[in-house]
Amino acid sequence: MATETLNERVGILTARGNPLTLLGPTLTAGDPAPETHLVGSDMKVKTLDDLTGGGKHAALLIVVPSLDTGTCNIESRKFNDRIEELPANLKAYVVSMDLPFAMTRWGTEAGNMKLEMLSDYKNHAFGRDYGVRIKENGLLARTIIVIGADKRIKTFSIVPELTAEPDYDEAIKAAQASAS
Repeated sequence: MATETLNERVGILTARGNPLTLLGPTLTAGDPAPETHLVGSDMKVKTLDDLTGGGKHAALLIVVPSLDTGTCNIESRKFNDRIEELPANLKAYVVSMDLPFAMTRWGTEAGNMKLEMLSDYKNHAFGRDYGVRIKENGLLARTIIVIGADKRIKTFSIVPELTAEPDYDEAIKAAQASAS
């Protein structure tokens, strides 16, 4: 069996001030979005084509380590509360390593969840291909990604401190600008 060698990046992310290592490439605005195979709470695989509606709309990926942590819970709820601020031609998703069953439970407990939940639990390819997999704990770095209908990255922003919330206003502005 061949062993995959991944690019290791340091100096981008910390957890409570301690440096963490990200695995995978450095992606920036303008790059083609890597193909993805995330699992929905219905256990069906969602591809990049699914996320962009076959090129009909943009996608906002709110990447979090785990919905079972305080910061991820708060972040997902805040984005859900502000979903009406997003353009009609943009669909928003929360991406984590949580099992689909846990995502469903969390969504039920949160109530009135409008964001679609997607998981990278099955093959961990999203984290590796998007360069947001954390080597030390196997989770995903808190990241805001907007993919245009053209399947190119419009916004890619890793929150530098894993335990910190993103700038919601900046994320919404970026999503609005990228989807127009």
